[in-house]
Amino acid sequence: MPVIETPRLYLRELASGDAECFYLLNADPEVMRFTGDVPFERIYESMVFLEKYSHYKDYGFGRWAVIRKADGQFLGWCGLKYTPDTNEHDIGFRFYRKYWNNGYATEAAKACIKYGFSQLGLTAIIGRAMEANTASVKVLEKAGLVFEKDFEADVKLWLQFKIENEK
Repeated sequence: MPVIETPRLYLRELASGDAECFYLLNADPEVMRFTGDVPFERIYESMVFLEKYSHYKDYGFGRWAVIRKADGQFLGWCGLKYTPDTNEHDIGFRFYRKYWNNGYATEAAKACIKYGFSQLGLTAIIGRAMEANTASVKVLEKAGLVFEKDFEADVKLWLQFKIENEK
């Protein structure tokens, strides 16, 4: 069941049935290059991750599967994440490489931000990308986020962007 719809996409909760797609997405070294995450070693690990993913239950939102309406294809994921330690909501996205440069990430990110402000009443959303990840930086900027600060993590320079709810 879609949580969000755009002209070309629908976003829905990730489920254990997405384990193979989720695994294959994270198995591509180029997709993972700028994430700071470690890929799953087996499909089973991605299934366990998805089964234990509690963001929907805990906060009422999370990272969502991005599905192309035209053919039902799983393109990747996009969505919001709440970090209690910093009391921040961030936008994140990850797509199969073959779907890069088609505007899907920007379309999905804009829809998630709109949802966060209009449906969840969030006051601000941040986005982070490694400085070297120019494509993700462009997506964040096209989605309306503006540069806020840079920081170092894991010996990499990261950029943080922010958008505030204008209500």
